[in-house]
Parts: sequence; C-alpha cells; structure tokens
Amino acid sequence: MIRFDFQTVAVMVMATASSLSVAFWLNHADARGQAHAETAAVIPAVNAPAHHSSSSAAQVLKAADGHYWAEAEIDGRAVRVLVDTGASVVALTREDALRLGLRLTPDDFTRTVQTASGPARAAAVELKSVAIAGAEVRQVQALVVENGLSQSLLGMSYLGRLSGFEATPAGLTLRP
Repeated sequence: MIRFDFQTVAVMVMATASSLSVAFWLNHADARGQAHAETAAVIPAVNAPAHHSSSSAAQVLKAADGHYWAEAEIDGRAVRVLVDTGASVVALTREDALRLGLRLTPDDFTRTVQTASGPARAAAVELKSVAIAGAEVRQVQALVVENGLSQSLLGMSYLGRLSGFEATPAGLTLRP
C-alpha cells in the first residue's frame, strides 16, 4: 500500500507547477526569438543513450526535510543536488556552475525561466556526465540559472534517461 502525506503531495504539486512554469517560459522565450544557438554552450539536439558505470540500483534516502538530496558527480566534481522530478532539466546555480568550470558571460543567459523568486535568466549548457552512486548519464542537457535558484536541481534531463526510478516513503531508487 502506498501512502502519501500532505507534505509529499504539496511538494509534488509545487514541483509540477515549477516544471510547467519553466516549460512555459522556455517556450515563450523561444517564440520571441530570445533563445538562439550561438556558442558551443547551447544544447545540441542529441538523443544519446545513457551510459552507466554500475548495474545495481542506486538509493537516495529521503532527508528529514522530506526531500531527496543527493551528492551528484557532475563532470567529475561533487555537487549537492535536490532531486526534482518536476524539473524538466538539470538546473545549476551560478555558483555550482562556476565550481564546475563553466565560464559563462552575460550574453550566454538568453533564456528566461520562472523560479520561486520570480523570472530569471538562464544559459543552456550540455554537461559531459552526471552520476549518482554510479548511475551515470552522458551528454545531459542543463540550464545555469543566473540568479534566484537556491540549490541545484537534478531534473528529468538526467532522471528520464535512466531505465527507471521509483519514489517510496523512505527513498528514491535510481535504476541504470
């Protein structure tokens, strides 16, 4: 039997609303011609298969705050992320992007996304690899949010490339 408490339902509703807001803003930015491909930092249309360095499922335990926090390895560096099934893509804070060596200029922030703090500018990037406990995916689409994102999010551009994932009251199982 699966039970959901009010907090879990509220988090899922907020995550879904957030994802829909991001999709809305990205679509409108594209429609107005604000998002354009000028540099290698822009995401190419790639449907690369997932590459996994582990055949066993990875576990992410639910934290006391009710969220799933994970230590991701992004392009070879550790980044603490909030697993967010409602986020369309991996979203990095500007600070995490700098630690990863992503040197972005103001001209790279060509997209507009909706954050909890309101609209924010974002830059599209492609990450070489993202891994959680050995479940690695290569060539992952991501956005770097210039301001307004308090923590990096592990979204569906990573999760959707796994063979599966399952949320339970105790944790999240990622299947390579």
